[in-house]
Amino acid sequence: MSAAAWETTILKKKPQKASAMKTEQAVNKARREGAPIETQQKWGGGQNKQHVTTKNTAKLDRETEELKHDKISPDVGKLIMQGRQGKGWTQKDLATKVNEKQQVINDYEACRAIPNQIVLGKIERALGIKLRGKDMGKPLLPPGAKK
Repeated sequence: MSAAAWETTILKKKPQKASAMKTEQAVNKARREGAPIETQQKWGGGQNKQHVTTKNTAKLDRETEELKHDKISPDVGKLIMQGRQGKGWTQKDLATKVNEKQQVINDYEACRAIPNQIVLGKIERALGIKLRGKDMGKPLLPPGAKK
């Protein structure tokens, strides 16, 4: 029998991924070991901000009487509901046609929504009735048509 040749093998852990190094546990471990740490806190990161409100916080701060945002008028809510039901659509159908969530349509019909001109324009075009201005409830004229 010959003597067995033994080779030294060194086992190492895999280096941490960048996402694992960002955890609170990894940051605390690096602090204990005295490693340099750089942390940044992002403001508003990962939030889906699609719609802009019509009043901002500074304007609300300057108000003296009521500190509330404008809401959809009950007339507009009724017009949306009547127009939707006239076409035989559910709230979900209308929401799909205007590319919004069903909850948005529900809020507009229940007069809980803050008016957004973009959303109102989409609903106007889908229903074919005017929801803004002095001739609310009248049929919406096709583009290029004169009064």
